[in-house]
Amino acid sequence: MLRVGVIGLGMMGNTHLDVYAKRTDVQVVAISDANPRRLSGEERAAGNIEGQAKASFDINAVKKYEEGKKLIRDKSIDIVDICLPTPLHARYLKYALKAGKHVMLEKPVARTAKEALRLVKLTQKTDRMVMVGMCMRFWPGWTWLKDAVQNQTYGKVYAAQFRRVANHPGGAFYSDGEQCGGAILDLHIHDTDFIQYLFGMPRAVQSVGYTKLTGHTDHVMTRYIYEGPNAPPMVVAEGGWVMSPGFGFSMRYTVNFEKATAIFDLDSKDVLTLVENGQRRGIPLEQAMGYEKEIDYFINCVKTGQKPSIVTVESAANSVKIVEAEIKSVRKNKTVKIK
Repeated sequence: MLRVGVIGLGMMGNTHLDVYAKRTDVQVVAISDANPRRLSGEERAAGNIEGQAKASFDINAVKKYEEGKKLIRDKSIDIVDICLPTPLHARYLKYALKAGKHVMLEKPVARTAKEALRLVKLTQKTDRMVMVGMCMRFWPGWTWLKDAVQNQTYGKVYAAQFRRVANHPGGAFYSDGEQCGGAILDLHIHDTDFIQYLFGMPRAVQSVGYTKLTGHTDHVMTRYIYEGPNAPPMVVAEGGWVMSPGFGFSMRYTVNFEKATAIFDLDSKDVLTLVENGQRRGIPLEQAMGYEKEIDYFINCVKTGQKPSIVTVESAANSVKIVEAEIKSVRKNKTVKIK
C-alpha cells in the first residue's frame, strides 16, 4: 500500500483527494494547508467544471499539518502530491526530493521557464518518480486525438483549433497575476502543452491578447508556427477567463484531417464527434477525467520503477517556455521565435 500526503487543499488538491479516495492501492495518510479553515474542512474549494473537487474525501480521517515541510518529513509517506500555488512548486519539490519522496506536482511546473529549467536539472539527478499534472495528455477524447495524429489514422493534419474559455474563477490566487501568471499560464497552458505533445516544439508563436483582471494576460489567441513538409499549416489556440460571470467553462477542439474532421466539445451530447465520408458519428469515450488517468499512470510508475514518459519534467518546462514566448508576442505585437 502506497501512502500519500497532499499539500494544498485548493481546487486541485481536493480534486486529487477525490481521485485517491476511489483507489484501494493507495492511502492518503496526511494533508497540509496553511489555511486553518481548509485544513479543518470548514471551507472547501469548489471546481470550475463538473466532476472536480466534489469533497468526497473525509479529511478528518488523516493527519493534518499546517506547514507542508512537516508533512514531507513524515516518514510514513511515500508520495507527496503538491497542489500549492505555482510560485511554491519549486521550493516544495526540492524539499520532497531531499526527503526521498516520489512527487506528483500540479501544473504548471514552475512560475517561470528559468525556474522550470532548474527543476529539470534537479530531477535528472534523482531516482525518485516526479510527474507534472498536465492532465490533458490523459483526458479521454484527447488521448484519442493523440493516437489519431500519431498514427495518421485519417491522414495528415491540415488545421487544429483549440479553445478553452471561462468566467474568472475568483479567489485571491487567481486574481493575482504575479502569483498565477494570468490565464495564459494557469489555464491556456493546457492547450499549449497539448499542442507541444501532438506536434513537438513550434518554431515560433504569433499571439494577440489583453489584460483585464490580473495585470497579466487574461485572454490570448495564438498561432503556433511549424516548419517542414509534414508540419500542420494551421495550429491555433484561444484561452482565457474573462467571459461574463455565469458563462461557465468551455473546452473544445476542432481538428481537420486529410480524410476526416474531429470535434470535441465538453458541453455536447456527443462529446467527441467524427465527420467522415459524409457521415457524423459520436465516438464513445471512457467516463473518466484526466486527473484520474494521470494519477493512475503516476502510481503505476511508482510501483514499477519506470519513470514517466507521457509527461516528463522537461516537456512540462518546455510548455512554460512556449507560454513565455506567447506573453512576449502579446506584449511586443510581433512573431516570437522559440530558442
